Amino acid sequence: MTFANVGTLGTTPDKRDELVAALIQRNDLLKTAGCLAYEVGTNDEEPNTVYVLELWESAQAHQASLALPEVQAAIAAARPLLSGVFGGFRFDVIGSPLRD
Repeated sequence: MTFANVGTLGTTPDKRDELVAALIQRNDLLKTAGCLAYEVGTNDEEPNTVYVLELWESAQAHQASLALPEVQAAIAAARPLLSGVFGGFRFDVIGSPLRD
């Protein structure tokens, strides 16, 4: 079953664009790990927040990806840019009117 992880990442002041740049670097490893979509966005009304939408083949694939050395390195590189304010939700996708 497809798994969705949608979240917000609070950034330290003036670090939003730096975090976005790090998050949108091409990473084909995510696809081989089971990531179906990884979308990053911003909202000018929240200048210190980055929004991330992830779709995975399964919750297990998402969890396993967090143990990959490359993912751990990316998390470590992003950590200094984060304020520690996080939000979001996770759910199993039941269906979509865009596909069978």
